[in-house]
Amino acid sequence: MEQRLANTWHMSINEKKFIETALLSDLRADGRCPFDYRKLTIKFGRKDGSTEVQLGQTHVMSFVTAQLVQPYRDRPNEGSLNIFTEFSPMADPSFEAGRPGESAIELGRIIDRGLRESRAVDTESLCVLAGKLVWSVRLDLHILDNGGNLLDAANVAALASLMTFRRPVCTLGGEDGQEVVVHPPEVQEPLPLIVHHLPIAVTFGFMTENILVVDPTYYEEAVMKGKLTATINASEDVCAIQKAGEIGVAPSVVMQCLRIAAAKAADMTSKIENAGSLFQRCGFETSESFSCVLW
Repeated sequence: MEQRLANTWHMSINEKKFIETALLSDLRADGRCPFDYRKLTIKFGRKDGSTEVQLGQTHVMSFVTAQLVQPYRDRPNEGSLNIFTEFSPMADPSFEAGRPGESAIELGRIIDRGLRESRAVDTESLCVLAGKLVWSVRLDLHILDNGGNLLDAANVAALASLMTFRRPVCTLGGEDGQEVVVHPPEVQEPLPLIVHHLPIAVTFGFMTENILVVDPTYYEEAVMKGKLTATINASEDVCAIQKAGEIGVAPSVVMQCLRIAAAKAADMTSKIENAGSLFQRCGFETSESFSCVLW
């Protein structure tokens, strides 16, 4: 892991000035154009729903599990999707072990909002016995290395895990037809989750009101004045918007961000779906992990 300071604001004045001056000239320290993403790699694990994503030097691991629980009283015919995040000190010295900090809570809520409010995952299909048993799906996100723009990397990891997860088949039996039988994968092929669309998070870093970049790095985050995350799908439906930082953003700039995010979302959706399909064709035939380089 690249050695980093615990507090990004301890960067030297010269380092900050170099990044700011380069961005004023539409240049970035890593050679990218303002609206380019870093190299993105998805590695599927040997178990369903286990995924590692690398976006540049940012490294995130995610996995999905499910268990049968009683449904909420106000939603007796729906299962649930819950997201949990862990920011390990291994990823960044500024992260503390123990209870989730503000950054971990914010990241989980933004991803949750994009999935839940757009109803990307069909929770009604998780119902086994109305009012009695439903599947509760748990998505865990672990930050392994903070190279900047954790949100976009974690969002891709979450979507890839949800797409490849398989839950056991349940049937009703017994004398009264109310006994739930969970079939092991050797007996019946597990079922995938029903994912209607992929809400893609695209994060913009603002250096000034009019100078912005996509996918800010760890060091660019140290000098930017604010950020905006647009979660949008391939159909250009806006699922969520999150604005943070002290700088104001004009409506025209927000619309510009949404246009850029829509193009990025369509491209990324296609690549994630192709990677998932390739994994299902090839990855299930081997006990080894399966890796795809998207760009």
